[in-house]
Amino acid sequence: MIIDLGTGDGRAALALAEAEPTTLVIGVDADAASMAETSRRASRRGAVPNLLFVVASAEAPPVELLGLADEVRILFPWGSLLRGLLGHDERVTRGIAALARPGASVSATISITARDGVGTTSELDAAAVAGLERALGPAGLRMTGSRRVDREEVRATRSTWGRRLLGAAGERPVRRLEFVLDPQTTEPDGRPVPEPAV
Repeated sequence: MIIDLGTGDGRAALALAEAEPTTLVIGVDADAASMAETSRRASRRGAVPNLLFVVASAEAPPVELLGLADEVRILFPWGSLLRGLLGHDERVTRGIAALARPGASVSATISITARDGVGTTSELDAAAVAGLERALGPAGLRMTGSRRVDREEVRATRSTWGRRLLGAAGERPVRRLEFVLDPQTTEPDGRPVPEPAV
């Protein structure tokens, strides 16, 4: 199962479900209205039985989904989801981790510049990425990779927001962050495993 967290209009989740018909894809977003049109379109066509949309926020993921995802995918987050990925909101970070099964992959494709006004982070340079590793580690998210993403990869996500970024004035940096949920450090709800008593 793949969870597309912060799915927005759901078009990227729909494209993924169509490309991988044997995989259950669940688009999760706090805004029901943004997903409505894609959900109706997928239902009318009847050709995408492996796609579901769920209304929920990252900081309060549905209990029914905790610990089930083989992959959690986040494309071009903003607002609280972006702040959580940058380590500025522990509730969101723990919510992201709680959706994944132990050993599952979590990936985030992010574009951020100084004018976005997210904390003190102006761009995901090497120092900022190292800071993310420290900030997200307590939730059990261990970084396994970080790399720049080119325009073709952004297009391939089929993300509406990603396409808008491509049309933005100037070249916005886009980065893909990859994590794995470390099974030794987290409970199924994303809380840290308590240290053993000595």
